[in-house]
Amino acid sequence: MSATQTRRDSLPWYKERWTWLLMLMPATAIVAGFITLWLAITSFDGLVADDYYKQGLAINQTLARANAAQERGLVGQVKFSADEISVGLAARSGVELPSKLLVTLAHPTKGGLDQQLVLERSGDLYRGAVRAALSSAHWKVLIEDESRSWRLSGTAFLPAETEIRIDSSDLKPVD
Repeated sequence: MSATQTRRDSLPWYKERWTWLLMLMPATAIVAGFITLWLAITSFDGLVADDYYKQGLAINQTLARANAAQERGLVGQVKFSADEISVGLAARSGVELPSKLLVTLAHPTKGGLDQQLVLERSGDLYRGAVRAALSSAHWKVLIEDESRSWRLSGTAFLPAETEIRIDSSDLKPVD
């Protein structure tokens, strides 16, 4: 046996390179696990609705309101600006338009950014102020009357689209 080999055999475990290399992977997994736990505890994604069962049961009411909008021949022209939203609403002849509209702007992933607005009629347009700037996203736009008897829904990619058209005749009829 050579002197180098004897010296290497007598090294304590913590001075061996292979010992540390073998412990590196489990140590990395433990650190990553704690980071994942910290992220799970401190962040809230807001993606899951608390009342998903009730929302599922309400789908028939939503479809009935979409059909009611289709029967009235409703068409909405929505214009977005930095601080205001305006809606031009048209219907079949003989259909009376409401004095106020309820507009919901729903963010696709962050429920805290959703806005519910009441738009007052001013001539041929319904106008209302947006409470906070709308971030860049595919926003869901819902337009309803005050009694919620009909509903128009569409999407807008803001800020690229400043004007969208929501036509109830684009909907497929539901029996």
